[in-house]
Amino acid sequence: MKIAVGADSYGFELKQAVKQYLINKGIEIDDVAINEQEAETPYYQIASEVAQRVGSQQADRGILVCGTGMGMAIIANKHPGVYAAVCENTNAAEKSRSINNSNVLTLGGFITSPEVAVEIVDTWLTTEFTSGWEPPIQEWLENSIKDIAILENEQFGTATN
Repeated sequence: MKIAVGADSYGFELKQAVKQYLINKGIEIDDVAINEQEAETPYYQIASEVAQRVGSQQADRGILVCGTGMGMAIIANKHPGVYAAVCENTNAAEKSRSINNSNVLTLGGFITSPEVAVEIVDTWLTTEFTSGWEPPIQEWLENSIKDIAILENEQFGTATN
């Protein structure tokens, strides 16, 4: 698995903790973020770069960190094939994967401690789409993702799912 990661200056420290956790798990990292906490690169440029890599399947998934995670999610979700979810706890991370098949996780450096972030990331990485749901709901969720891809293709002409 290859994960593109990115952060602005408000999410830099949390991104570093998440990145180290992923490296320790043997996951390939594509760090497109700033390399120094003081860097002035705007969050929207970083979010767009990670989203582009996920949407074009250069990376399997993405993790973005800013102050709240919300700005990164807004920008990432403007890219076809990207389903970004702000997650502040493991329950949200699990549901973002099992229900919405999120492929980009956004976290808030102002909100989430490194210890909680690692738990969120671990849950997000290990939860499969439709896991934990009864077969009729699994089928409905799978069909909804297909319908979303059709909508994306109608809007953008480039759906990937």
